[in-house]
Amino acid sequence: MSARQESMASLTTDVAYQAIRGKILSGEIKGGEWLREAELAVQLGVSRTPVREALGRLVADGLAFHEPNRGVRVGEWTIGDFNEIYDLRLLLESYGASMAATNPETDVVLLRKLADEMTNIAESDSPQYAHLTDLNNTFHHAILTFSGNSKLATILASIVQVPLVRLTFARYTRAELLRSMNHHREMVDAFEARDAKWAEAVMRSHLRSGWSAMQGFISVQHLDE
Repeated sequence: MSARQESMASLTTDVAYQAIRGKILSGEIKGGEWLREAELAVQLGVSRTPVREALGRLVADGLAFHEPNRGVRVGEWTIGDFNEIYDLRLLLESYGASMAATNPETDVVLLRKLADEMTNIAESDSPQYAHLTDLNNTFHHAILTFSGNSKLATILASIVQVPLVRLTFARYTRAELLRSMNHHREMVDAFEARDAKWAEAVMRSHLRSGWSAMQGFISVQHLDE
């Protein structure tokens, strides 16, 4: 296979991976559903090979599981799983915020810009939740980067993305949404003050209130399923 053919094959696999992943994260493909190579290949208009490779990546991500002699299916998570994940996130991300607060390389201007942009979206009459979620991910990832701990972002990504990426700001009430935005701005204030304890406390409060906002939705979702 030529270099060009390898590049095209890789691109096709990436397209299949992103498409299937998007269906899982949006809830179009639900937890516990089987991911059939042939069906997905027809839906995506590709051969089965890139679908097979995409499924392997989803298994590696933890979004799906391979069962010998049966195939690949989307993962399912319990309320207990969510609680454990949030406990880990509280510990790790709060620590990251405290470290970022004392790092002279932390770009407070960038973080302030992101926080203000998110607030403007949240306060609009028709918030663009997808864009808001992207900005929020950028904000939190930047804080982890500024923590100076190169492993922290990788560890958190593997923990958080599995079930929680399905949960978006669209699930928040307006009051919960605006409170979340206020936390972002206060966090930036803490970074500007280089106050590690303040930054850690605000991050913990931010994550805890976010989990509180999500618990009702998760409970209802599990009852429905």
